[in-house]
Amino acid sequence: VGEGIRKVAPESEAAAAVALMRENADELDIDKDKIAVLGFSAGGHLALSIACHWRRYGENARPNAAVLAYPVVTMGEYAHKGSRESLTGNDEDLISYYSLETQVSEDTPPCFIWHTAEDASVPVMNSILLASSLSALSVPFELHIFQKGVHGLSLARRETGIEERNAQAWFPLAIAWLSSLFSFTL
Repeated sequence: VGEGIRKVAPESEAAAAVALMRENADELDIDKDKIAVLGFSAGGHLALSIACHWRRYGENARPNAAVLAYPVVTMGEYAHKGSRESLTGNDEDLISYYSLETQVSEDTPPCFIWHTAEDASVPVMNSILLASSLSALSVPFELHIFQKGVHGLSLARRETGIEERNAQAWFPLAIAWLSSLFSFTL
């Protein structure tokens, strides 16, 4: 699926951004083999879209990792209805293309995923479906599901709007995961 799907601005622009960073790595003083994408909610869907669909845009568009915070993943039973309607217009080909749990492949980059069980906007099943697909294809991933917390927690700190003590752990966990994956220390 996807050959007949038109390139849409967010996905193609995100792919172009990854490729631009990689192509200008020396000038940007970054390691071209250590580029991660990060997305929250619908932005998580966009980051995961690049992780799954990068082949459409070329090797330079492939991120080396994805960090996904309470991501929209599926357009199926557990879809975030607004995202499904906006992205697909209920077109069956687009529903299939943007149901990213079905788009994972062996060359999807490693993923760090976190969600809360109480998320009433994007059901936690989105992250569980993704983890299941990644596991089935032996794609490295780490999944954290925190019991408490509403959708849109960001860092889960008072300074970012909503404090949820346990969910605050996602950020140091993600840094540790990236550090291990990319072999760096802070």
